[in-house]
Amino acid sequence: MATTTSITTTYAGQNAGKYISAALLSGSTIANGGIEVKPNIAFKEVIKRIATDAIVKNATCDFDATSTVTLTERIITPEEFQVNLQLCKKDFRSDWEAIQMGYSAFDTLPPSFADFLLSHVVAKVAEKTEQNIWKGVTANAGEFDGFQTLAAADATVIDVAGASGGVTAANVVAELGKIVDAIPAALYGKEDLYLYVSQSIARDYVRALGGFGASGLGANGTNAQGTQWFNNGSLSFDGVKIFVCNGMTNDFAIAAQKSNLYFGTGLLSDQNEVQVIDLADIDGSQNVRVVMRFSAAVQYGVGAEIVLYTPTA
Repeated sequence: MATTTSITTTYAGQNAGKYISAALLSGSTIANGGIEVKPNIAFKEVIKRIATDAIVKNATCDFDATSTVTLTERIITPEEFQVNLQLCKKDFRSDWEAIQMGYSAFDTLPPSFADFLLSHVVAKVAEKTEQNIWKGVTANAGEFDGFQTLAAADATVIDVAGASGGVTAANVVAELGKIVDAIPAALYGKEDLYLYVSQSIARDYVRALGGFGASGLGANGTNAQGTQWFNNGSLSFDGVKIFVCNGMTNDFAIAAQKSNLYFGTGLLSDQNEVQVIDLADIDGSQNVRVVMRFSAAVQYGVGAEIVLYTPTA
């Protein structure tokens, strides 16, 4: 007699938070601490910033206000998203049964079919969230406005035009120099100041530091190791730490303080739920549905303290 497999499982409450958290927070930008995370936003949250003019004045005998204080605010409003996925158990049965039998070739997969489905969905959501953080456009289905989109529409952001034809190993040092030169003096040297760069710029920079003639810096590169010098360690430029953004568009870069960039979500709210529903007992089919609901958005505090590097066609 064949074994009947039932995987009807509903995750809610704390379990929902666990899986939603894995989906939203495992992208490289958030997982590696690239931006500030603001959880538990039920609807929207106001980000307040304070600014003053010159506060030091010549002394007098009386109290005399020496400055003006300006409070500004930006609002982060997480958008709601969902995943509605339907899979057939038959397509995965051989893999799942092999897992239960303990075949070593599958030892990296979860021990249950439900967890297998969830891990796949979580990975996909994390990948999409990483892309949305930087290049998302809210007009597109499944996306919210990313930092590139927000900064491009803000006249207070400092814009730097990239080299015609894009960034290469031959010009990457000069192009990164343009960005650093545009950073306001009050920000340069701040502990949480980063150059957020695309993968393409990071690769060009690593290659340039590897040397070998005109396309690089010096004949032997960093530590005289040529292109073997880099082992996925940290990078910096002119004293500014480099953060590689896997979701950023090629040849884009942003200079900003981490404390000025925010990711907001209601990942721990009661509205979030993750469900794995076996339809066998409902309609007799072998289909399994995966349902997720979550919210996410990004925002920055002060546009005038952000440098946006955009490639020139």
